[in-house]
Amino acid sequence: MNSTRRSKMTVFSDPICPFSHQVRIILQEKDIDANIETLIDGAWPEEVAIANPYGIGPTLFDRDLVLFNASVIAEYLDERFPHPPLMPVDPVAKAKTRLMLYRIDRDWYSHWNVISGREKGNVSKARKTIQEDLTVLAPLFEDSAFFMSDEFSVLDCTLAPLLWRLPALKIRLPASASAVEKYAQKIFRRDSFQQSLTAAEKAMR
Repeated sequence: MNSTRRSKMTVFSDPICPFSHQVRIILQEKDIDANIETLIDGAWPEEVAIANPYGIGPTLFDRDLVLFNASVIAEYLDERFPHPPLMPVDPVAKAKTRLMLYRIDRDWYSHWNVISGREKGNVSKARKTIQEDLTVLAPLFEDSAFFMSDEFSVLDCTLAPLLWRLPALKIRLPASASAVEKYAQKIFRRDSFQQSLTAAEKAMR
């Protein structure tokens, strides 16, 4: 069957990739009926390798549409399946959310390849950057019911995989960042998060 003519939405997802995890949380949160196909790093099916030229993160096939990049997929899913909404409707709040998503990707997830060993780099420095940034921003994690919002949002879906992986990445937060840990445990108890976990992710803690 032609990959772009699938009868059902299919998401190719790496079982330990945090970007794939972000999308799996959204699928669970919105109760989207989609096939989740496991990707093995270094052994991608040809159709996925052709569709996703960057070789990392999830790839979504939905009829004629093919998407890669977790942020792009997240926004598509939120617009196609609007309930429950994960992005604010208000333009100002939406812009602030997009800006924070950009910061999360640039300031924290940009270190993923180095810490996980996909790229060479200063692993200690990368770990320290994430640790210090989360500590400095700890007050933000207790200002609202969720991260920067009173409603569960795409920000929580994006942050949760990183926070879940902190022990596996050997990043230990100080006592002054206890608000981050309290927030994380709240998200980890959520049904959509629990259902999103692969066996490999469960083994990280």
